[in-house]
Amino acid sequence: MTSSQHRPVVVLGAGILGRRIASVFLAGGYKVHIRDPSPAALTAATEFIDTHRSAFTALTPTPHPASGLYKTFTDLPAAVADAWLVIEAVPEILELKTGIFEEVDQYAPKDCVLASNSSSYKSGLMVEKVKEDRKAQVLNMHFTMPPGIRTVELMTCGGETKGEVFEEVTRVLVRCGMVPVTARKESTGFIFNRLWAAIKREILYILAEDVSSPEEVDLLWTNMFQLPESLPPCRLMDKIGLTTVALIEDNYIQERGLDGHMTVNWLRENYIDKGKIGSSCEKGGLYEQCEAALAPAPAEKTKEQAQALYLLDVGLGSNNADIAQIPTAGRILHFEPSTGEMKTLVSGQSLPDGIDISRSTGRMFWTNMGRATSTHDGSVHSANLDGSNIQTLLPCGSVHTPKQLVVDDTTGKVYFCDREGMGVHRCNFDGSQHEVLIKTGDISENRGDMTRWCVGVTLDKVRGYLYWTQKGPSKSGQGRIFRAGIDLPTGQTAQSRADIELLLDNLPEPIDLELDEQVQRLYWTDRGEHPLGCSLNTVDLNGPLQPETLRQKIKPIARHFNEPIGLKLGPGGELYVGDLGGSLYRIREDDKALLWRDDSCYTGLSL
Repeated sequence: MTSSQHRPVVVLGAGILGRRIASVFLAGGYKVHIRDPSPAALTAATEFIDTHRSAFTALTPTPHPASGLYKTFTDLPAAVADAWLVIEAVPEILELKTGIFEEVDQYAPKDCVLASNSSSYKSGLMVEKVKEDRKAQVLNMHFTMPPGIRTVELMTCGGETKGEVFEEVTRVLVRCGMVPVTARKESTGFIFNRLWAAIKREILYILAEDVSSPEEVDLLWTNMFQLPESLPPCRLMDKIGLTTVALIEDNYIQERGLDGHMTVNWLRENYIDKGKIGSSCEKGGLYEQCEAALAPAPAEKTKEQAQALYLLDVGLGSNNADIAQIPTAGRILHFEPSTGEMKTLVSGQSLPDGIDISRSTGRMFWTNMGRATSTHDGSVHSANLDGSNIQTLLPCGSVHTPKQLVVDDTTGKVYFCDREGMGVHRCNFDGSQHEVLIKTGDISENRGDMTRWCVGVTLDKVRGYLYWTQKGPSKSGQGRIFRAGIDLPTGQTAQSRADIELLLDNLPEPIDLELDEQVQRLYWTDRGEHPLGCSLNTVDLNGPLQPETLRQKIKPIARHFNEPIGLKLGPGGELYVGDLGGSLYRIREDDKALLWRDDSCYTGLSL
């Protein structure tokens, strides 16, 4: 088979997953036909595709392909007439899928590949009425839920699918930003569903036996498998040692009366008895020794793999020659570390300060402080990741001086601090349900008291906490960091809530915050006076949280910035910092690397 940019990929079914599959191939630059007998379903699919293009494009390798074109059909023969790939994403009814495959086989070109998105049925069960010479071009192609989950599992149709079909489909999926994996044999549940089934089963045993609680299970899982340094399961077994793994399994087999033929007996016969006992062994283990030695650690990223950054130029720098234009000189920029390209996505903003990305919606959210910090004309906005379709969540004047902003994709809310407004706010992604969670003073009476000014904010969604900074006067050493529950306690108000905890005080001038939820480590930028200010700092939140105890645990990570503001924790544990001196840094352990410098003034940033 050969893929084509001119012949269409056809998606049969315009439901929740069908429209996402269509978006995947459009992001790769492919022509797409979407067929569904329901005009209403096709209308919903087009709305989804048109509003989520940027989210899917962002997943593709750089330089991103130009997005493809699509058409909708209610007639199947017309939809598949010139297709090179047809993917069925119809309801999980075997008879329906079998009939669809028969019809596609009748009308699609002879070289067209047929794929089923089913995870419940093997494609081999659907080809009863497909011509024999077509069966070598049939396979399962199971998408989970892009763009949030990018894995795609491929599986042969009764062992008959040609190898070149897998090779070409894999190449196309990678171009589209997906992560394809191939099951080498037909297997009910493919790979991940079988793995997940075992995990679910054992968790239910644990809960049913009252050994633990759901909260403790999730806490253990998070700290074992979701840390930057966590190893995936097969590498973890190699690190533990396969002999130890086998002995542990022997105990379970004996206690539960299990059959070890396909587990520990297989492990001993194929690995341990051949001297392959783990990563410390010359022969290796599940991984060959050379593979284990050469494989990068999970947290490592090459320059080519480095995350793209979204950052804000507040508009105060010398790159803005006309000072009179400062109130509308702010910009949202996109920086690509692998190429060093910095481009403007949105301009004409009024002192933008905080930005964050929602991967579930493919949109960015940001705050504008307003035309001046003294004017009560702050606002909050969103746009697609390419800067298009700008929407206003909170209009000018609805808040005073909004600062750092963070997205909670799980609940569909944005949180931000309002500095002179002396509070911490949140609202839905569309601006509805705007509420004040923390109120530290009254604008008419206390606005001049900078110790009440709220600036940086971050969330601990696992444990249900909200953290924020109150900066104090410039370089005064009166800065503080607080936390409280994410939600207002019943019967209390933003001004009267009793669950506020002071964590740190007497800091030079703390600004933006980040939290590593898994290891409970808090980070903040500080634009106070040298040597303690103009720095990036961290504190370990495990253990007692009294200010005098935490103060002893503060660790400066990097110093000598030019008034640092923006802060973002990367997926590999690296930290990104932007400062008002026009610099963008990446900090990894003791390495403070300059990524970019110009005459702008950078505030918020996100990945």
